[in-house]
Amino acid sequence: MTTLWTQFKVGPITLEHRLAMSPMTRSRALPDGTPAPLAVEYYAQRASLGLLITEGTQPSADGQGYLTTPGIHADAHVEGWRAVTDAVRAAGGHLFIQLMHVGRISHPDNTPHGRQPVAPSAIAPGVPMFTASGMQDIPQPRALTTEEIASTVDDFRTAAARAVEAGASGVEIHGANGYIIQQFLSPNANRRTDAYGGSVAGRIRFAVEVAKAVAAEIGPERTGFRISPGGTINGIDEGPHTAETYRALITELAPLELAYLHVMQGQDDDLLREIRDRWPTALVVNRGGRTRQQLTSDLDSGLADIITVGQWALANPDLVERLRRDAPLNEADRATFYGGGAEGYTDYPVLNGR
Repeated sequence: MTTLWTQFKVGPITLEHRLAMSPMTRSRALPDGTPAPLAVEYYAQRASLGLLITEGTQPSADGQGYLTTPGIHADAHVEGWRAVTDAVRAAGGHLFIQLMHVGRISHPDNTPHGRQPVAPSAIAPGVPMFTASGMQDIPQPRALTTEEIASTVDDFRTAAARAVEAGASGVEIHGANGYIIQQFLSPNANRRTDAYGGSVAGRIRFAVEVAKAVAAEIGPERTGFRISPGGTINGIDEGPHTAETYRALITELAPLELAYLHVMQGQDDDLLREIRDRWPTALVVNRGGRTRQQLTSDLDSGLADIITVGQWALANPDLVERLRRDAPLNEADRATFYGGGAEGYTDYPVLNGR
């Protein structure tokens, strides 16, 4: 694991190793979207991972999809996140707040305003979601007007500014997992015939506009972008032109020289190699299903500069120390992933009981 323990620079940040914490929804915010006090402890416990990418955080009220997820569009949200960023910085880490607008992956019962979800087109994803009343089908969303698309781009820009105001080192734009940006990219979710649909150039336009707006607001060195090429989460089907879509997207994003590109990697390593060759700054790769022995494979092959870890980081606040010492890892408790209090959140044991 020699490469794993070498320094690497992301934007203005020098990281002491090549691990980072993946964004993971935990659904423990206060009802108004303010991070709860336990979030301060949760993130600070994991500061040794260096670069911490937060759970998905809605840039607007319409961006919320799940119960008790945090926001970054109100004064209370800024104050809540400032307590988190202060604690992480004091513990030696760097926090990027992930900006996640869910688009159609929402239900009126899960949001304070109770509005119909919004999306590129009025096409339901065909998947259920958890609500306070149990599992329910996601309703058909309302298609955004071109004026509302411009407002949504501005929501991302404003949220990025508020994240920096809250002390975050930067933001990650969530363009993966079937949320609004990937909905625009995907032909089965985007049937628009205006400038935001139809051709590949039209379907990538929203993603590019969001990236440019955020980078112009807070600086490209503070801006990351996450993608999941070929991903099918939340009813997405990018079809036979997936590689063409992402080549076009990378071609537009690369000149911005963002802090990093974060790829949720599936099976197409040829496309990942193309992305690696085309991307000018840090490439962060998240590959599910890795064994401990395979942890550094993407670093060793040159496909990644940094690798993100999710469940291992969730269950092991001292993951860095455990890996350095080749110590056993705690197993993540799936029953406590979402919602609740300290159990399964801040109570995972560390080595030697410290």
